[in-house]
Amino acid sequence: MQTRQEIGTQLSFALYGAASRMNRLHKPLLAPLGLTFPQYLVMLELFNDTPRTVGDIGNKLGMDTGTITPVLKRLEAAGRVRRTRDRSDERRVLITLTEEGRALQSTLWSITDNIKSACQLSDAKLEALRDTLNDFAHPADNASLSPEKKEVL
Repeated sequence: MQTRQEIGTQLSFALYGAASRMNRLHKPLLAPLGLTFPQYLVMLELFNDTPRTVGDIGNKLGMDTGTITPVLKRLEAAGRVRRTRDRSDERRVLITLTEEGRALQSTLWSITDNIKSACQLSDAKLEALRDTLNDFAHPADNASLSPEKKEVL
């Protein structure tokens, strides 16, 4: 016999609501810059290190080639990144920031700070939430998970 479950008790509902809120918080901050949320994530990743391969960026952000390539093409068309073939391996495409893209760094980092403030959680709670979500989203990446936790995921 199945028991009745309220939607509010479902993990999927909580995750969907959190993801929707995160997108709504970012949208008005990114729109004036002409950036989508996936483009914003790519830019944040590129601020860490360039040049990067398309595959490396996609792996880091959990995006397959079919998703990341159009995002990168739009960023290139907007003058934020440059895509070039790797001279040592023509199959690989390298991504670098343009001067215009690099100039957005402080603006995009301030968006991160605004989002953090809008969440209204302490630094410790934000860190714990992020770590929990990362453990859930990437269980194979977290070798330190106990066998009991791995079974649940």
